[in-house]
Amino acid sequence: MMKYLPHTDRDREAMLKTIGVKSVDELFSDIPAQVRFNRALDLPRPLSDPELARHMGELASRNRSLDGLTCFLGGGVYDHFVPSVVEHIVSRSEFYTAYTPYQAEASQGVLQSIYEYQTLICELTGMDVSQASMYDGASAAAEAGLICAATLGRGRIVVPASLHPEYRQTIKTYAWAHDLEVAEVPFGPQGTADLSRLEAALGPEPACLIVQHPNFFGALEPVEEMGRLVHARGGLLVAACDPISLGVLKPPAAYGADIALGEGQPLGIRLSFGGPYLGFFATSEKLVRRMPGRIAGATLDHQGRRGFVLALQTREQHIRREKATSNICSNEALCALAATVYLCALGRRGIVKLAGLCLQKAHYARDQVARLERFKPAFDAPFFREFAVRSTLPWERVESGLLQQGQAVGPSLGRFYPELKDCFLLAFTEKRTREEIDYLVGRMEGLI
Repeated sequence: MMKYLPHTDRDREAMLKTIGVKSVDELFSDIPAQVRFNRALDLPRPLSDPELARHMGELASRNRSLDGLTCFLGGGVYDHFVPSVVEHIVSRSEFYTAYTPYQAEASQGVLQSIYEYQTLICELTGMDVSQASMYDGASAAAEAGLICAATLGRGRIVVPASLHPEYRQTIKTYAWAHDLEVAEVPFGPQGTADLSRLEAALGPEPACLIVQHPNFFGALEPVEEMGRLVHARGGLLVAACDPISLGVLKPPAAYGADIALGEGQPLGIRLSFGGPYLGFFATSEKLVRRMPGRIAGATLDHQGRRGFVLALQTREQHIRREKATSNICSNEALCALAATVYLCALGRRGIVKLAGLCLQKAHYARDQVARLERFKPAFDAPFFREFAVRSTLPWERVESGLLQQGQAVGPSLGRFYPELKDCFLLAFTEKRTREEIDYLVGRMEGLI
């Protein structure tokens, strides 16, 4: 069996002599001994092909899927119906095997699909320009913070605590590497940002305010007032939004957002154990040269025929390093294609109807939960697809008891907010029927 590094002892001696050390141990002497990996690998015996297949199957069976469960899970990803046309198109070999278009103009099909995706995101958000997609909503939010700081030359990013906890953590990670300050604003009794505290946290020179609308609890933030507060101080407004909610809510451009972004998973992408998903990212035209990633554009060739090109790229690989605003090197092209097909299949009327169904079913469910003895809605703010529920029973008992009844709920808010350890989320999509909602409420009432 060939070793991973097939060098002979003579090869290694020659390399060590060339770099001026006597042994491999000396080569790694700068690494403290306590963190150096110096033990033998305890690997099992090799497996034959059928043995390995059986072993991997046993490991895979430990995963708990939603098969046999009714999904009321929220917190950023949602169980929407995916039309069969979506997976039919994305499974075609010319798309499924495509990679980052380094020789971009030779990949006209991929570039056209990206261009169509960008157009749809602009129509959905009302923004001027969209890029080709990002890794996920969290990294999109973090990139937006960097753009705002670089554009204005300011170092303060303000986020309400009602912004998705994983978005906030990602923003803090990015900000730490760039010596930027992230100020968190507590939410009020309605589950939305406390405006008086927000005004104080903005200070005189904020780079931006990143607000989620609907927020992590499903509640609608007072985004217009929040936008006025940050713009009055010369800062930028970043709106992290649910794309399905835009079927019934104002688009970010209508309340003055400078950047609109979010998680694109609801647009035709299954839950898939947490990914891959995609982040969408759109801006006003004034920020187009600051956007991370790439933008596909349409043009004419020398014969007057329409064609597609990569119009702008802000990665340091493509432009002067000191002018780069991002290290994003790939877009989620296949997931973006799924979102494109999904939006085209729904059309304008379809997404309005879909959003309305989510809204109506969630409000019906809230009315039913409000009648229970051990469970009550945690907040009274207007909401879209999901809402927080406060329970007198421990979360572990609620989760396990409902799972035994075939109902998947959560996540627990205590995981992110210690003060909400008695709360969890319930989300409702167009897939959930009235009978399923009534059954869930009945099982909640029967928990002891």
